[in-house]
Amino acid sequence: MGTPETSREPCPDRILDDVGGAFGMGAVGGSAFHFLKGIYNSPKGERLIGGSQAVRMNAPRIGGSFAVWGGLFSACDCTLVYVRQKEDPWNSIISGAATGGLLQMRQGLRAASRSALVGGVLLALIEGAGIMLNKVMSAQQNMPIMIEDPLPNTTPQPSESSTSSSSWFGGLFGGKKEESKQSGVKTEILESFDSPIPPTFEFKLQAGRIAHQSIS
Repeated sequence: MGTPETSREPCPDRILDDVGGAFGMGAVGGSAFHFLKGIYNSPKGERLIGGSQAVRMNAPRIGGSFAVWGGLFSACDCTLVYVRQKEDPWNSIISGAATGGLLQMRQGLRAASRSALVGGVLLALIEGAGIMLNKVMSAQQNMPIMIEDPLPNTTPQPSESSTSSSSWFGGLFGGKKEESKQSGVKTEILESFDSPIPPTFEFKLQAGRIAHQSIS
């Protein structure tokens, strides 16, 4: 996220931009203020006319005053940028103090010093609020996404003693039968013998005896 100094227009164009923005701000704000003031101070039946006359008389003056302040502030800011070769909040603070002092120079040194102090403090508060806002916004953007871990399995697992006791009782009451069921197909190994080619009568007799023994 860019800072207010880096997000503004470059210096030659910044002066015109600030002059136009300050004039518009002063004209709109002054129009609203003096319209309400003119309505309040006008007699009944003439309130709208009085408000419009107050706007025509005072809004251009206030807009011009804001434009002068914005142009002088931008000129001081661009001068400091050129001299210091960097943009930071100190440029705005010094420019605000210099602008306030120059605008009150005709009123004397004391009035100029007081206006410079007010302008520097005001710009310092504005810059501090902008820095804090940028920090808060950057912290919210860089906040890591928290993913909750799944709950652990709370199903009680059988203890070693219970498994051992069950296996002990299973050995006494039918545990071997279950093992025999799980073991699968029962295999038997028959005696091997060499069969002569072609088979003789003794070979056929011996094969029949082995088959009879396996069936029984």
